Amino acid sequence: MVRTILLSLIVIVNGYFLFVFVKDLINSKEAFKEEKGNMKALPFTSFIMFFLSTFGISDFAIGTVLYPKLGWTSMKKLPGTLNTQCVIPVAVMALSYISSVEVGIKTLAVCIIAQVIGAYVGPKFVVRLPEDTIKKFVGIGLIVAAFLIFAGQMNWIPSNGVAKELYGGKLVLAAVLLFTYGALNNIGIGSFALTMVTVYLLGMDPIAAFPIMMGACTFSVPTGSVQFIKLDQYSRRITLFTSTFGVLGVLVAVFLVKSLNTYLLKWLVIIVLIYSSYTMLVEQKKKMTQEA
Repeated sequence: MVRTILLSLIVIVNGYFLFVFVKDLINSKEAFKEEKGNMKALPFTSFIMFFLSTFGISDFAIGTVLYPKLGWTSMKKLPGTLNTQCVIPVAVMALSYISSVEVGIKTLAVCIIAQVIGAYVGPKFVVRLPEDTIKKFVGIGLIVAAFLIFAGQMNWIPSNGVAKELYGGKLVLAAVLLFTYGALNNIGIGSFALTMVTVYLLGMDPIAAFPIMMGACTFSVPTGSVQFIKLDQYSRRITLFTSTFGVLGVLVAVFLVKSLNTYLLKWLVIIVLIYSSYTMLVEQKKKMTQEA
């Protein structure tokens, strides 16, 4: 019964985001036409990005590397774009995982509520940040993401827990951390890798990470994304394509492929993240030196 209510709320919350997004698209046709996203390439990048995201490879990390390099969006609008682009694909992931993977409903609800609150307060601060500051945050976020993936590859993070539910201090700690991750999403730092590590370290069954991170994101990300839309700080074109072709990637991953050996792919992602972070932070350091 509670799980059914939760699934219904996912549809309602994300349906509201979709309503706000479509309304903005209709009212901003000229702005949409002027955006730089390549409409021939976007179907492929959207499909691949969210196909991989379904297996836990962060779409935030891939988008952070891809979009600025291709000139599809500015750094100022990157955080908003990373959030809005993943709302509908993540909703499909959440519906799939929450309905099929067993996890304590109290733990799931606490994590979701905590991350939603963090996501709600974030955008109002992010849009006030200078572009240089956003670049620094994103560059550091890429290093953190690369390190967490590397730690998983090296088996430094224990992933042999069996718990389906958290209690007491562990539940409070999870709530505090998920609140932080919700806020970090708005700066362009993805929460998937952070949530997976949290679940592992708290002794939960590794598979429980998927409904928790998807469930938390599918409520928190629309909350922040609606704010980004209202503040006009996102790419409409990228969001439109990921909301359609990204969903196809998720459905193929969930219903056709079902499992994927991502070991070698994760090493490639680590290299790309470190390189992108290095170039971004070095560029910022040169700029600061020149201004000084």
